Amino acid sequence: MNAHRRVSVVMPVYNERATVEEIVGQVRAVPMEIELVVVDDGSTDGSREILESLAAAGSIDRLILHDVNRGKGAALSTGFKAATGDVVLVQDADLEYDPQEYALLLSPIWENKADVVYGSRFQSGRPHRVLYFWHYLGNRLLTLVSNMVTNLNLSDMETCYKCFRREVVQSLEIEERGFGVEPEITAKVALQNWRVYEVGISYSGRTYAEGKKIGWRDGMRAIYCIWRYGLWRRITGRATRRSEPHESGA
Repeated sequence: MNAHRRVSVVMPVYNERATVEEIVGQVRAVPMEIELVVVDDGSTDGSREILESLAAAGSIDRLILHDVNRGKGAALSTGFKAATGDVVLVQDADLEYDPQEYALLLSPIWENKADVVYGSRFQSGRPHRVLYFWHYLGNRLLTLVSNMVTNLNLSDMETCYKCFRREVVQSLEIEERGFGVEPEITAKVALQNWRVYEVGISYSGRTYAEGKKIGWRDGMRAIYCIWRYGLWRRITGRATRRSEPHESGA
């Protein structure tokens, strides 16, 4: 029914040599029209050479190279600007999230119920790898604080899997360079009054030995970003608010 619609998958990559070829293959195996936009954020482990080979073979539609590592927020900003699809979906370059679940994420948008969809790792009967308790608790705490500021009732603000109508992406000015981009996007989406849905997804988390990058310092930055982009801008009225939820004839 939605075969004519194009989905832009934006994939930030930084030193993911062990997984990047497989995840690109998984994205390409999804049975829908996909524009794959990959942003290599200054990789130094050989990921860039793998990506250049995949782009030459036609597996990547747009490959953008950052000269130095600028952070996930910077990579997403670059990718969002390059995306041309009707919907833009974020895909990390590790193997923690399953591209076969794109249809779940996109369904509320295709049905004109949502402008933004979050894939929740905590609201699903699907398989989850059992890992770090304190990391889980930190995620839940950040989501709680974010919800208190945004007045959303998300269960997983920090999830990688976020998808947006193109007009939402075009409205977002990404200011954070690092992992603080997650609470920043959430705060700005809430302030602009977009319709937000959440769907349950599976999750195959990896250990720090396997390459997990986010740590406690990123959590502290997230708290700051919740204050800066959510609470402070509500108080000062600096953010643009949309008076009515978006309605589309899509």
